[in-house]
Amino acid sequence: MTSFAAISAAAKRLQGHASRTPLLSSPFLDELAGRRLFVKAECLQQTGSFKFRGGWAALSALTDEQRQRGVLAYSSGNHAQGVAAAASAHNTPAVILMPQDAPAIKISNTRALGAEVVLFDRATDDRDAIGAELAKTRGLTLIKPYDEEQVVAGQGTVGLEIASQAAEEGITKANVLVCCGGGGLTAGVALALEQTAPGMQVRPCEPESFDDVARSLASGRICRNETTAGSICDAILTPSPGEITFPILARLCGSGVVVTEDDAMRAMVEAFLRLKIVLEPGGAVALAAALFHGDQLDDMAAIAVATGGNVDASIFAEALRRFG
Repeated sequence: MTSFAAISAAAKRLQGHASRTPLLSSPFLDELAGRRLFVKAECLQQTGSFKFRGGWAALSALTDEQRQRGVLAYSSGNHAQGVAAAASAHNTPAVILMPQDAPAIKISNTRALGAEVVLFDRATDDRDAIGAELAKTRGLTLIKPYDEEQVVAGQGTVGLEIASQAAEEGITKANVLVCCGGGGLTAGVALALEQTAPGMQVRPCEPESFDDVARSLASGRICRNETTAGSICDAILTPSPGEITFPILARLCGSGVVVTEDDAMRAMVEAFLRLKIVLEPGGAVALAAALFHGDQLDDMAAIAVATGGNVDASIFAEALRRFG
């Protein structure tokens, strides 16, 4: 199981490669949230999301032989770009399986980073079967998007930075809200904060109809979503929490917070107007929880992780048109 030691080791390997993203604030957002609110801007990370951390951590932990043969990843776009960028820097071939309905910007960016993109239909194709065949025939090493120890360790470096930056602001207790799909980032942040800022309470945040983590935490067992498509929050649509991540979430996290797509789009607009950052819908879910669902949070400051900014222009324009 991923440990704090693994997160610390990943942090050393990421030095000089990942950005230390800022912890932003605005009095306008504080007023809207009804509390002190900080935003960890991982949308400003390499490749536009926190996923670069896990991609680099995983690639840098492989053997030379594994890197020479190449890697395989499944992703709707952010993990794809993170792995593609890390693979390119390590001179490693990368094959990325992406759903054909992924945002066009994510598909084009993944190809531009040098990866081979193989598209599949989320509704009818067996992604795992396609990936297994590719891995077998080409000798590729699979880097899973969240249920992978080195990936969780890399994502956990976000938690190390939150602890340090919050302390600089005099914050030792806070609701730490994390956009959650399979739970890699949420689990990693929770593990890091357990050791570095135990007064922080991590809360997974999800879009409605894709609240598998919230339901799993409430029931004490892994629950699955009925579908993995049909939301603009594509970055965090997963079938269920991972086998590696769920025990960590169950031990360390508070209950999940579920937001609507409109909440996410409103949060995108507020982030743009007040912080001058661009978020994708899935990357704005935690901020939406802080701004519009404060009644579900403990009575202390909030830190929302803005996980990604890889949004198609049409979606961003629609958010501005409706809520700007």
